[in-house]
Amino acid sequence: MCDLKQFTEEVLLRIRRAEGFSNMPYQCPAGHLTIGYGHNLEHGISAEATEFILREDVSRAQREVKSAFIWWPKLTEARRFVLVDMCFNLGLSGLKKFTKMLTALEAGNFDTAADEMLNSRWAGQVGRRARENAAMMKSGEWM
Repeated sequence: MCDLKQFTEEVLLRIRRAEGFSNMPYQCPAGHLTIGYGHNLEHGISAEATEFILREDVSRAQREVKSAFIWWPKLTEARRFVLVDMCFNLGLSGLKKFTKMLTALEAGNFDTAADEMLNSRWAGQVGRRARENAAMMKSGEWM
C-alpha cells in the first residue's frame, strides 16, 4: 500500500528539481508564460493562491512604508492604511514621487496631503479609490 502523503512529497521534490524555480514570469520552451515551478499562467491561479499573494504583497507594502517614513507611528491607522494602499498600488518608488503630499503629511497638514493626492494623475487613474483615501487622509478615520 502506498502512503499518499509520502508519495506526494516525493512527486513535489522531483518536480521542483526538474522544473527549477523562478519567482519572475518567463517563457517556457513551449512558449507559455510560466512562473514558480513550471506553473503555466494561462491556467490562472486558485482563489487560495491569490489570497496568499495578496497577503504577501500587503505585508511587503507595510514593511516598506514603515521603514521609509520614520513618522509612520504618529499616524492614525486610517492614514497608515492610505500610505500602505498607495504603496501597494504604486510601489514605494511611485509613492515617494508624491513629495508634496509626504511633506504635508509629515508636518501634520492632512488637508494639504489629501489635496495633493487628488491633484495627481494617479487620482484620475484610480478614481473612487483616490477619493476615499483622500477622505481618510483628511479625517484620520476609516471610511
